[in-house]
Amino acid sequence: MAAASVAVGGVSLAQPPSRRFSMNLVTFMIGVTVKSQAEANALAVRHGFESVEARGQDFPTMSADDLTRLRDQMQRDRLIWGAGFLPNDARADAAKHDEAIKDLPVFAAGLQRAGVTRVGTWISPASDSLTYLQNFKRHVERVRTIGRILGDHGVRFGLEYIGTPSLRRGRRHPFIHTMAEAKELLAEVGASNVGFILDSWHWWTSGDTAADIRTLKSQDVVAVDLNDAPTGVALEDQRDNQRELPGSTGVIPIKDFVAALVDIGYDGPARAEPFNAALNALDDDAACATTIAAVKQAVGQA
Repeated sequence: MAAASVAVGGVSLAQPPSRRFSMNLVTFMIGVTVKSQAEANALAVRHGFESVEARGQDFPTMSADDLTRLRDQMQRDRLIWGAGFLPNDARADAAKHDEAIKDLPVFAAGLQRAGVTRVGTWISPASDSLTYLQNFKRHVERVRTIGRILGDHGVRFGLEYIGTPSLRRGRRHPFIHTMAEAKELLAEVGASNVGFILDSWHWWTSGDTAADIRTLKSQDVVAVDLNDAPTGVALEDQRDNQRELPGSTGVIPIKDFVAALVDIGYDGPARAEPFNAALNALDDDAACATTIAAVKQAVGQA
């Protein structure tokens, strides 16, 4: 994102780019359980989040009147959609994948009628049955199919690479776990609406850098996860389900991560996904309040 400029005393001075992404609430990522989109929205508004998870499973059966009221209320609250989560993925066995593909157009149509334009899933970083090339070819075929169906409904599809070394340990065939490898997959898929989900945890554990993020454009990134890591644990021993809120320990260089997102003009949702037992033990409002405070602090560093 190009820096703006302002004239001071007749001299044009470059100004740093400003944040365009939204601070996003995803309830289940912080141990909060909700039963409806309206309940998630109310929590987001009450605690100062700028966007909210899209519960895609709610939309296909929601009445037109209810959906209109929901969207009107979001407009009054100045709340926007974050991303949804794909019920189908490229990891399932053939029978489950084929069955899920049949249901995907209905799901995608529900997102479209609600005005949701982003959805994502993750890539398993290893396989015990498929070689890297076999897995790559299967992902290309399946991601193309999923991306085409979502694209027909104006929805972008994000893929998250998983960098955690311990998740590959003991597995027979390592698979995509770095940005460079994910780029190769996306290039082979060749769909303009398919891009990255970038997670600061996996970015750090994979050895990627802020310079790698700056090779991307805003449209390459569908969603972002913000996390930190526990202290006193070597990178190769970090456990994927034991994380910290962004900026809380300083183990992950979140300032560099966020600054790079600002520089490329990223304009989607940024959400916390700490898998943190202490956070999960809090009641819903306390968990939301703790999370937005951490996200604001992490974003403010950049």
